[in-house]
Amino acid sequence: MKIQVKEENVRLDQYLAKELDISRSQVLKMIKNDEVLVNGKKVKSGYNTLNGDIIDVNHVDDTEILPEKMDLDIVYEDDYLLVVNKANGVVVHPAPGNYHGTLVNGLLAHGKLSDVNGEFRPGIVHRIDAYTTGLLMIAKNNKVHEALAKELSEKKTHRKYIALVWGTIPSDTGLIDAPIGRSPKDRKKMAVVAGGKRAVTHFRVLKRFAKATLVELVLETGRTHQIRVHMDYIGHPVVNDPVYGGGKLIDDTGQCLHAKELGFTHPVTGMYMEFDSELPECFMNILKKFE
Repeated sequence: MKIQVKEENVRLDQYLAKELDISRSQVLKMIKNDEVLVNGKKVKSGYNTLNGDIIDVNHVDDTEILPEKMDLDIVYEDDYLLVVNKANGVVVHPAPGNYHGTLVNGLLAHGKLSDVNGEFRPGIVHRIDAYTTGLLMIAKNNKVHEALAKELSEKKTHRKYIALVWGTIPSDTGLIDAPIGRSPKDRKKMAVVAGGKRAVTHFRVLKRFAKATLVELVLETGRTHQIRVHMDYIGHPVVNDPVYGGGKLIDDTGQCLHAKELGFTHPVTGMYMEFDSELPECFMNILKKFE
């Protein structure tokens, strides 16, 4: 697969671990086995990326990304794109070592997808975590994919999330403007760090409980784990988050975070479209415990 780099001055192993959603040790093994080339050349794991670099990942694995029949919750579909309400626990796209049961496998069984992002991420314009539920836009051809990605990068796409967070937030609204990068203490996690990429999250309190707060959040940027990292940073981690929740787990269904609203301009018709989705059962079950 080919990956076009869009970040400057990031170690190659760290960049690929994030892009492929695999561990850094897996990436290091791939680099050691000469399965990774940058601009057609072998490089070391400590190579610092340049914007526009082309990374070729030739992982030695005969596994193909195969279509798999899946019950997809399709909110909207036409000849150019579709909007899917992703279920809890579903990984968005395959990565080395994890080729089955992902949303992409189900989408391939459903129909044609763009190939801008290569064989591992066909059709995928943006991602959410496996245990974050909610709306995603999927492109069926490359022209539509590029237009949707451009709108996203220009911060014109509307994305509203609902989260249940620990503690009582006193202010009705707030803005978190704090840079996010790889955590220096745990390379598998993200954190607010000096020199990280700018990340901006707006939030508004919907309801307060004795030990938690229900909030809606609007993303101005789209960093990895942004909402989870930002809410933890201000002392109100997402309830039931196994990574950033401080070890307080209610069950094994993952964080109470849902991508509720998604709005964008259709690349072909030029019409603005906005979609809404209900909170999933796993979220509601936990929410009821606080009401």
